[in-house]
Amino acid sequence: MYDTVNCPYKILIYSMTNAADNNEVIALKLDSYCDTVHVISYQTGGKGTGSPNEDPLSSQGAVILSPDKHFLFAVNAGNNSISSFRITSSGALVLADVKPSGGFQPISLTACYGLLYVANAGNGSTIASNIMGFYVDANGILTEIAGSSKQLSSPHAKPACIVTNYNCKIIAVTERNTNLLNIFTIQTDGSLNNPIISNSSGTGPFGAVFLTNEIILVAEAGTNAISSYRVNPNGTLSVISSSVLNYQKATCWIALSENGFAYTSNAGSNTITAYEVDCEGHMSVSNIRYSTNNGMGSPIDSSVCANNLYVLNGNQGSISIFHIDPGGKLARTAVLRNTYLPDIGSQSLATLCFADN
Repeated sequence: MYDTVNCPYKILIYSMTNAADNNEVIALKLDSYCDTVHVISYQTGGKGTGSPNEDPLSSQGAVILSPDKHFLFAVNAGNNSISSFRITSSGALVLADVKPSGGFQPISLTACYGLLYVANAGNGSTIASNIMGFYVDANGILTEIAGSSKQLSSPHAKPACIVTNYNCKIIAVTERNTNLLNIFTIQTDGSLNNPIISNSSGTGPFGAVFLTNEIILVAEAGTNAISSYRVNPNGTLSVISSSVLNYQKATCWIALSENGFAYTSNAGSNTITAYEVDCEGHMSVSNIRYSTNNGMGSPIDSSVCANNLYVLNGNQGSISIFHIDPGGKLARTAVLRNTYLPDIGSQSLATLCFADN
């Protein structure tokens, strides 16, 4: 059905419709030859915004998996709630819980060690941007963490991404409106200290990933670059590589591979940029590829699974698949078009790999 390469994994790709009347997570299952797709939809029990935009929530991480791959979490920005799903051994989803997000318009999530945190955008006027934390029990039930609701640098900060480091000690939140970065320290009970706030190296900090427990990479939508930072013990940030330009447009989303490469989606130029990243966080541009074969697509959220990069195309509802070679270079192997996602208005992407036994 699709032009793909042979691969030794079964792949599940999850994305979200963000539909205003009935938000859904769409699961696409590729078989072990990556040439057949089975599509299943799961109601989140909440509502999306229904915004007919290429990036309706202006965020990274609206749909995520828990690090142990036992749960999937999704935001419902239309009614200010979060959905929790159990992931079965086949990759199917079972809705476990729906809870208020603790703010207005949840847009980004991060999870670790039985904890879940959400960034709420606010409404730009009377309701402030904030973050909130939840305990996640063995069944996927969410319970608010006392002392985890925290304001950002200003009521109108407009966060784009919340992300946790690997040992679950630090949370980072990017702010698009202020060009600031927040570092929160996670306490043993899941509560948070007030943020330590640093300036972004470039304008429009958006997507973020932790390279190590102390090094974070941040995509910059205004500068069209990535900067890397070391998180100091006191929560301040020290710049390692400052605004490494890719000369593309709308560099917003970032994904990390296991072999030391970071990939940005550049929606305005319809491209993906590969950055080589060393263990100290120094970066250089490796290669640039169009997201689709016609040079269109407006790529947004992405995910790395095994040796492939998966990218959601925001103005097509399609998903591009790139093979990552040992040198980090990308070769597009498929564009999945019959995804049952809206052509415009879908949001986020997460992937799950099964070894083919």
